[in-house]
Amino acid sequence: MSEQKYSVWFLAVVGLFITCLITANIIAVKLVDFGGLIVPAGIVIFPISYIVGDVLTEVYGFKRARRVIWLGFACNALAVGAILIGQALPAAGFWDAQAAYDRILGYSPRLLIASFAAFLVGEFANSYILARMKVATKGRWLWTRTITSTLVGQGLDSVIFILIAFAGESPTDVLMTAIVSQWVFKTVYEALATPITYAVVGFIKRREGVDVYDHDLTFNPLSLAE
Repeated sequence: MSEQKYSVWFLAVVGLFITCLITANIIAVKLVDFGGLIVPAGIVIFPISYIVGDVLTEVYGFKRARRVIWLGFACNALAVGAILIGQALPAAGFWDAQAAYDRILGYSPRLLIASFAAFLVGEFANSYILARMKVATKGRWLWTRTITSTLVGQGLDSVIFILIAFAGESPTDVLMTAIVSQWVFKTVYEALATPITYAVVGFIKRREGVDVYDHDLTFNPLSLAE
């Protein structure tokens, strides 16, 4: 059986993707004020996972991106599980920071469901649209693919997370404001990062000699087969 090998560049992109995802979920507990716009602190790094996701799909194709998305999901679940186990373990008698641990790292089941569902739907939608548009545009106009896929992916992510996490606890107008605010912030973030995305995609394509087009591919998010 031949051993499948992955390049150092692919592994670096995967590592960055997973690091951004886990970091964003940990720091999201803090709310920050961007000129009157109240958003979770995780928003400063979470959009990077979408940019990296764009690089994955654009260079390596939907099949590899699909595996990385599921790997990111599994790693995030592992991190959350470890945090919850650490929370449940009995604290040393001299350690007086249990309340702080619970306050910052504690997760409610509702927030976990919201986060996991939003991530999977948003990331797969982002990757699917980018892959489809790459074939349709014959590889031209990368900026149209990255921005369009982000508009849809981040929009779905924001809607799913806010509604699952906060529906019934906040007024409808507050929920809508939160959804639109996050959506706009993340999309603008992606648009401003377009030159960086172009540079990274071009660099990796040249180094790897790879530029995958997903012709005749079944875009089943549940399949991990090559």
